[in-house]
Amino acid sequence: MARKITYSQAINEALAQEMARDDSVIVMGEDNAGGAGAPGEDDAWGGVLGVTKGLFHKFPGRVLDTPLSEGGYIGAAVGAAACGMRPVAELMFIDFMGVCFDQIFNQAAKFRYMFGGKAVTPVVIRAMYGAGLRAAAQHSQMLTSLFTHIPGLKVVCPSTPYDAKGLLIQSIRDNDPVIFLEHKLLYTREGDVPEESYAIPFGEANVVREGDDATIVTYGRMVHLATDAAAKLAKDGIHVDVIDLRTTSPLDEETILESAERTGRVVVVDEANPRCSIATDIAALVAQRAFHSLKAPIELVTAPHTPAPFAGVLEDLYIPSADAIAQAVLKTRS
Repeated sequence: MARKITYSQAINEALAQEMARDDSVIVMGEDNAGGAGAPGEDDAWGGVLGVTKGLFHKFPGRVLDTPLSEGGYIGAAVGAAACGMRPVAELMFIDFMGVCFDQIFNQAAKFRYMFGGKAVTPVVIRAMYGAGLRAAAQHSQMLTSLFTHIPGLKVVCPSTPYDAKGLLIQSIRDNDPVIFLEHKLLYTREGDVPEESYAIPFGEANVVREGDDATIVTYGRMVHLATDAAAKLAKDGIHVDVIDLRTTSPLDEETILESAERTGRVVVVDEANPRCSIATDIAALVAQRAFHSLKAPIELVTAPHTPAPFAGVLEDLYIPSADAIAQAVLKTRS
């Protein structure tokens, strides 16, 4: 039975259900246990945004507070995964990935390949990403393409509470390392989520809205802005496909290409900077394999190639908007 819960609650529920199902699932991160051991404080936090709140008492010994040492506890999570556990480690911000990058791209991502498939590393690394909270240049990055580029990693970017729960459950059950990215402006967003456990397969995009006049491809928070743009365009008789990638690695190339070939007009939306981004990767895919069907050049709607600004008026201009997406669609029709 479905009921409305928030994105944050959906993640918490996925963690609780998987921890109840499988004793090898553990949770670790800064303040994940809510200040365990401090009277009156052990349920106060549950991570920086309270996503793991309540799990400490439900699963004694399996929700671990860590020091402020991302390199240390991500290394510990990778080692635990290699030894048979299924750790879910939380980084406060994706921006801190640089501190533990070797453990991710040179260790976790390589084990299966280096040991001929005999070693697995079922670790999930959760992190919030994206701009919009006036958090400035060091706490507002995307970095999705950085991890998508690395063979051996799977990269998940849920846009709704329903997807957050189903994709996290799939991530925990997967035998490869997963980078699970949660846009910081989505945590309070509500949506219908079933109470029962369910998994959403990787590499299966979701066509959020259908139309034959153009294709919008995006992921994460930008799905909602693309849907707003599509609703605005529909009032003028222009109907578009809105494709939510859900995962950038693996990438659902088939759904993208089918839509591009049918509509002939493609807009790719990415909150990240444009150079070597998910947007440019998808544009290259369409140009290489659906060029014969294109009726107009592919349009990209991205952030500019600068760090995220702190000033609110500048950050609002920095982040792609629904109006910018709608204008890009109209440009493909001009």
